[in-house]
Amino acid sequence: MIRLKEGVLQSTDAFLADAIGIAEYYGFTSLDTIARKPVQGNATKNTEAMAKAENDISFARRDERALPAAARKLLARVNPRETMLAWRVVGNAGTCPSVSLELHILGTSSTIAEALLIIVANAIAQQAGAEERVVLINNIGSSESSGRYIRDVGLYLRKHIESISPTLRPRAAIDPLGTLVQLIERGHPAVPRAPQAMEYLTEEERSRFWEILEYLESAGLPYELNPHILGSRDCWSHSLFEISQIDPATHMRIPIALGGRYDPLMSRFARAPRSAAMVSISCEAPNSAKKSKAPPYEGKIAPMIYLTHLGTLARQRALTVLENLRQADIHVHHSLWHDRITEQMERATAFGTPYILILGHKEVTEGTIVVREVATNSQATVPIEDLTSYLKRHRTITRPKALA
Repeated sequence: MIRLKEGVLQSTDAFLADAIGIAEYYGFTSLDTIARKPVQGNATKNTEAMAKAENDISFARRDERALPAAARKLLARVNPRETMLAWRVVGNAGTCPSVSLELHILGTSSTIAEALLIIVANAIAQQAGAEERVVLINNIGSSESSGRYIRDVGLYLRKHIESISPTLRPRAAIDPLGTLVQLIERGHPAVPRAPQAMEYLTEEERSRFWEILEYLESAGLPYELNPHILGSRDCWSHSLFEISQIDPATHMRIPIALGGRYDPLMSRFARAPRSAAMVSISCEAPNSAKKSKAPPYEGKIAPMIYLTHLGTLARQRALTVLENLRQADIHVHHSLWHDRITEQMERATAFGTPYILILGHKEVTEGTIVVREVATNSQATVPIEDLTSYLKRHRTITRPKALA
């Protein structure tokens, strides 16, 4: 978790204020401000069904136990036909109290969801003073791929059962993956030779995974493929990732954010196929500090600009453009999860933004971006490195705060 530092991050509330500000810049909304949907069917039966779904989950990691509560709250608010970006704050008691900011993206199976979560979490960690960071990422594939992987993990553990702690042996027979996670945490000598999930991916799953890595490379984020980033297949599918801070004195890696795609868990609670991805960024919350909570909701900045993209390369470059604009305090709307330009233009019209940024394949290859003024339909082609200064000169920044 992120540690409080004098002069950098002095309180947990300061961490939350900065982190939520960054999340909301990228389009995330407080889960508490999203209206609940009317209950469909018998409320008691729905509650009982969700309770049974949770009881049937085989958790592999302690942090996974917070996912069902998040899934229930999200399902009570999400429109299955739309993409939703939401944040929530969770307190964690124990010997080392902490507070976590969870970011969730629902309603899109696109790999841009995982990429966006990693980039936002990385920006939050940087703002909190975590200077040197690395993304550790793994992929367990679909339920079919992970099923083959877990079968071989079970066979491998059976061969090394005598070296496993007697208290852990019974679990090895019924939950091989959870057992392997425990062995990884304990640094067991059999771990390095254990089967690796990425070896079981299909060509389609490898291609999908490569998309995420291309997003990270385009954003300039250092990453490492790490087969030890694992989780329950009842909760996760495809990508799992961790962001670690590298201690400058000891060079040890300290995990500060965990996340991945949790389609299986969300689908289990929805009783229908659903797409969902999340990341949780944690910060210490000392007992001496007052109870941390989200800052009062004061409404969002209403951007005057909508960023559109056309094509995979443009979407990759758009992530860098967004971060540069955020650092310049220029607020924009976007919908990176949409593939078609018509969908994005419709959203730009709905938001009523007077300016639209257009980034296509031609612009990416030339290092430019088109700035269009909606009222006059006039447009200018601007070098991307000059975009922030151009927008500030033309005062295309933000409108006053608008209550949601």
